[in-house]
Amino acid sequence: MQNKNLTKTLVIYFIVFYVAWAISTLWLMPIIDLITNEYIASIIKVAILKNLVWTVPAGFLIKKYQDSVEISLNDMFTNKVSWLKYLPIFLLFTIYILVCNYKQYGSIIISPDFKYTDLITVLFVGLTEELVFRGWILNSTIKGKKDDDIYIPIVINALLFLSIHFPRWIADGILITNFASLGFIQVMLLSAIFSYIFTKTKSILVPIALHMYWDLLVFLLG
Repeated sequence: MQNKNLTKTLVIYFIVFYVAWAISTLWLMPIIDLITNEYIASIIKVAILKNLVWTVPAGFLIKKYQDSVEISLNDMFTNKVSWLKYLPIFLLFTIYILVCNYKQYGSIIISPDFKYTDLITVLFVGLTEELVFRGWILNSTIKGKKDDDIYIPIVINALLFLSIHFPRWIADGILITNFASLGFIQVMLLSAIFSYIFTKTKSILVPIALHMYWDLLVFLLG
């Protein structure tokens, strides 16, 4: 009965969450963008609005269903991690983005589209997205599962993670482009990497750090 209640909660949560984020992205954010001060607009969109839609509900639900999730809210932030073990992933991300940067510009340069307000996005997106998709959704679907049984939840999580990008891609007019160029595969691969690491470390901090680092590289060099 407890599993059925959790599954029902997850389904209702994701529907409400998706609708709320779509409305925020397609209608509220364009209004916020009318603010002439870019820093204030970025803080409202990322630090306030995204945290209200993403972080607060996810944190509340992880706490409420602490007996039904694999890793408690406190443990996922306090479990010890051997960070050196994951250094190769940071290096792999760096090499990949540097190669893409070189192919695009003919040399390694800072992206001309980079703005200092992008740093606000880097600081908050990793936290909000990882807490929702790894800390809450994945965490709720791997309870008690053996290593061989976690791959289906990871794949489902990657599909959900991909779908939440659709409103942003629609707003930016790049939805079809990301599918035609197969860019959507990159999003799913990143999700799978973050998810797998979360299941192994029992820590949300490593996926958050990797997510932040990836976003920073993309904004600076992408």
